[in-house]
Amino acid sequence: MILFHGSDKQISAPTFGAGNPRNDYGLGFYCTESIDLAKEWACQKNTDGFANQYELDSQDLNILDLSQDNFSLLHWLTILMPNRIFAPKSPIGHQNLQFLTEHFKLDYQSYDVIYGYRANDSYFSFASDFLENIIPIQSLASSMKLGSLGLQIVLKSPKAFSRLKFIKAEKAEKEKYYMQYKERDTTARKAYRESLRNLKPSESIYLIDLVRNPELLNGLSL
Repeated sequence: MILFHGSDKQISAPTFGAGNPRNDYGLGFYCTESIDLAKEWACQKNTDGFANQYELDSQDLNILDLSQDNFSLLHWLTILMPNRIFAPKSPIGHQNLQFLTEHFKLDYQSYDVIYGYRANDSYFSFASDFLENIIPIQSLASSMKLGSLGLQIVLKSPKAFSRLKFIKAEKAEKEKYYMQYKERDTTARKAYRESLRNLKPSESIYLIDLVRNPELLNGLSL
């Protein structure tokens, strides 16, 4: 696999155990298969940066692919919420989070690599709204698919780090990629608002509805 990591510096030898533990999937090395997306991440503070390119030998690695049909947004939420520190604002929010944890929690820490959705601040706020029953699950799902924030690949284990080979670092100019980063976030928020406008109230399913009747999940595309 060819991977890219956006950063304000060149990283020829990523260090296992370094970084921010409060990212989407906890402590790990976050990459993408898109060089343009990596350059946007590198310039998100309106500074120049680098798209560091690597080759990952994925043979025999234990990979959790959350994009597969046997997983849903609800599995993703059980990983996102504890790592990004979601604090429910209401008793129903607590109840909803407990329901997700009991029914969809994954042992994601046992994997070498995780492949799944990326949640910037916009997406985290959308997910928080869903957990508080402010928006239905259809709005969250359509926002994730239409917002184009992209999928990410996260290296989680020493074994995965040992399989990563640095190739090169390519410059990312803030004049171009910071604007693309902002535009992608704007697109996500626009898709979110559009999904709320277009959804029929009679078709809306909120998390509290799933708590009361889990069978409603049948037939939903998440």
